[in-house]
Order: sequence, then C-alpha cells, then structure tokens
Amino acid sequence: MSSTIQRQRAAARARLERQMGERLEEARQRKKRNAVLGAAVALLLVIGGTIWLMRTVGGDDTQTPAAAPLPEGQVCTWTPDDPNANKNLKDVGTPPTEVSTKGTQTMTITTDKGPIEVKVNTAKAPCTAASMTYLASKKFFDNTKCHRLVTQGIQVLQCGDPSGTGNGGPAYKMAEENLPNVTEPLKAYPTGTLAMAKTQAPSSTGSQFFIVYGESQLGPDYTVLGTVTKGLDIVQKVAKDGNAADGVAPKTPVTIKSLTMTPAES
Repeated sequence: MSSTIQRQRAAARARLERQMGERLEEARQRKKRNAVLGAAVALLLVIGGTIWLMRTVGGDDTQTPAAAPLPEGQVCTWTPDDPNANKNLKDVGTPPTEVSTKGTQTMTITTDKGPIEVKVNTAKAPCTAASMTYLASKKFFDNTKCHRLVTQGIQVLQCGDPSGTGNGGPAYKMAEENLPNVTEPLKAYPTGTLAMAKTQAPSSTGSQFFIVYGESQLGPDYTVLGTVTKGLDIVQKVAKDGNAADGVAPKTPVTIKSLTMTPAES
C-alpha cells in the first residue's frame, strides 16, 4: 500500500516539474519575442526621426515626391431647358461636356457701333467659356440686339438673347462659376467686367451677358467671364443717351453683327 502511494506521489511531482519547466520555457520565449519587437519599434522610430529631420532641415538637397499634376480638363453639366415651355429659347444643341481649363481667349463682339474685345478667363470659367465658344460657332449671337440698359443702382448693358425679350437663350442652362470673392458690392463687378446674366434661381446661367460700364452694386452671384480690353467707350457712349421709351432698351439701339471666340492660349 505504501509503495503505491509513493509511486503516485512521484508521478504527481514529475507532472508538476514538467509543467513548471514548460511555463519557464514559455516565459523565456515570450521575453525573447518582446525583446525583438522592442528593438524593431526602436529602429522604426530612429528611421522615422531621421527622415523627419532630413525633410525639416535638409535644405535644397532634399528631394520630395512631386505632387500629382492637376487635371487639364473639366467635365461640364448642361441642364436641358424645354423650348416648348419657353418659345424664346433657341435650340442649337449642347457643347461638349469635357472642356479645357487652360489659358485665356479673346471674345470679339462686332456691333453696328464698333468692335468690343474681351479677354476671357478660360482657366477660371471653363464651362462658361466653352458654352460661349460653342454658341459663337453656331452663330447664335449674330444679328441680335442688346435688349437692356440699366443706368441707376447698377450700370450695365445686357445682350445675348436672340429673342430680344430678356427671356431667351439656348435650350440648356449651367451652373455659375468664378464668382467674386468679395464682401463689398461695389468691388464685385468693377467697370469693364463682362459677366453672365441669370435668374434668381441657382444654376440658371444661359447665353445672356452684361457689360459693366460704370460703378455697380451687385451681389457676387454672377459668373465673371472676362474683362473688356477694347470698346468700353462704345458702351459708355450708348449709356449716356439713356433708355428708350419703354425704360428697358437703350435709346440708341446696339446690334451684335457677330460674336467670335479665339482658341484658348496659355
């Protein structure tokens, strides 16, 4: 009986020693893994600090990755307008949706009073410039009248409606762009600005435009297309004659014989 108890005790002691050995070995392996991991983290920190230091104080000798180039084109959205709902609209199709966003163009408005030239900022108003270029290619503005002259509050001559009613345009509309980033209304559209007319609704820009010939208090809601570089005196001379009997049209009629746009130049 005593020998049996002794054998049981010896077996239990052997199991305990084996378990303790396994635990000690596991602890040694865990300590080894932690030491390796700690060394790796320390190495990464050293490398990261070195790179940061090089970028911070490396001067002109440090080369950093080049920024990704900006896209050269833009996709424009032309929202259809129903000519059946508005008989003043003239359907000549729609411009391409992908347009250039580079450089400037020259708009030449040949009127019966003389030529008016405008430097169009294609880079800042690419969709509007593309629309005007497209409409000009369709002779959309040829033989149309400037239908509105405003002489009080704002000083503008408005054109670009083939119907001459102020309600016309192409069979599409577009969103506004290149809006003035100013807080003072007098600085939003300085004298010589050519901007796009619209209704009170957003994204209602069409073909109608206005030339600012004098001080005007306007909110920054209208796309700035460009600046008159020649012929502003023609508009100012027409404005001096005031309005026609209807109080809307200029007393001295202005007819656009043709409107052309040059290709964009860098």
